[in-house]
Amino acid sequence: MTIDIRVIAPDGSTWEANAEEIILPSSTGQLGILSGHAPLLTAIDIGVMRVRIGKNWTPIILMGGFAEIEDNQLTIVVNGIEETIDIDLDQAKENLENAIQDLDSAESNKEKLELTQNLRKARARMQALTTVSLNS
Repeated sequence: MTIDIRVIAPDGSTWEANAEEIILPSSTGQLGILSGHAPLLTAIDIGVMRVRIGKNWTPIILMGGFAEIEDNQLTIVVNGIEETIDIDLDQAKENLENAIQDLDSAESNKEKLELTQNLRKARARMQALTTVSLNS
């Protein structure tokens, strides 16, 4: 039995699939979802959702939001969604290095908070790309 997944972002982008297993980056840690999961509403952190379709795992980058599971229907509303096909590995590495340097030189609390979010996004992109290379 599979779980229907629908991810929705404010810019109108959506991602849909039927999967056997999902691992979500929840605000309290990694959350595994299998068919027949109890109803749940949870906050989603910036990170990588991993989706198993058949024997293959697909990483999807989520930029924080909320997820609801009920009756094998997983609906995720996020601030943004990215697929690894849209990300260049060299550019992602450079962005991660820049994000680390920028955070190290941040002065105000507001700037540190904003740059921490940028660093978390850059790390999620690298994690997703690493997951893709491991599957290949």
